[in-house]
Amino acid sequence: MNKKSLVDELSEDRGYDEKIIKTFYAKDTLSTDIFDHINNTYIMKPVIRKKLLEISDNFIEFLGVDFFIHDIVLTGSLANYNWSEFSDIDLHIIIDYEETGHNINLLKEFFNAKKGVWNALHDIKIKKYEVELYVQDVTEEHISSGVYSILNDVWIIKPQKEKKKIDDRIIIEKGEEYAKQIDDLIEKKKQNIDISSDIDEIKNKIKRFRQAGLHDGGEYSYENLTFKLLRRNGYIKKLIDLKKEITDIKLSVDES
Repeated sequence: MNKKSLVDELSEDRGYDEKIIKTFYAKDTLSTDIFDHINNTYIMKPVIRKKLLEISDNFIEFLGVDFFIHDIVLTGSLANYNWSEFSDIDLHIIIDYEETGHNINLLKEFFNAKKGVWNALHDIKIKKYEVELYVQDVTEEHISSGVYSILNDVWIIKPQKEKKKIDDRIIIEKGEEYAKQIDDLIEKKKQNIDISSDIDEIKNKIKRFRQAGLHDGGEYSYENLTFKLLRRNGYIKKLIDLKKEITDIKLSVDES
């Protein structure tokens, strides 16, 4: 069997990236798996809403912290017209951090850690979409242009159907730039080169890159769409797995 050339592999990767980018374009309707179209508006399907409330209750019980729930919302692409096969159900539990009486920074770290454990323990899907849970402070701004209150069964921010012009080339080129940096780190790791600080540098660089885009251009900014490309084509996972592997090696003692 002939081994694929580097050119062939790069061509396949770019073709897959182009397929992913096409999913960023707005659809004509919201997801019919999640919403019913009634009287010229979209309302969450009762069976979906009931199940998401059940999942939320289970997650809140898992957190083990007493707090008042201000709302439970669906946000992200499934609350908008840019949903796709890659979408997650972004479920946000809205609380007031100050009301808890706990240190806010410690509370954020605690919630993030518990969220990570929850996701590792569960593989919950609603109509093929994975469920991602997040604890959000009431003061945190909603970046998404579509937010649905599951608790109250109403739109907080009703999504608008608009055709955004997306330059695929910009996203692909920036995505390939970050992908190459991550691939280079993987190769260095194979050569037993210490890449710990390099991993953190790229992680922070990507994080700042995305946050700047969200702040200035919203969810359709090229920075955010590049991040979504890297998440959907597996490169964010590659970076996370590489960080975990390096950490495990550093904390271990081999038999020799």
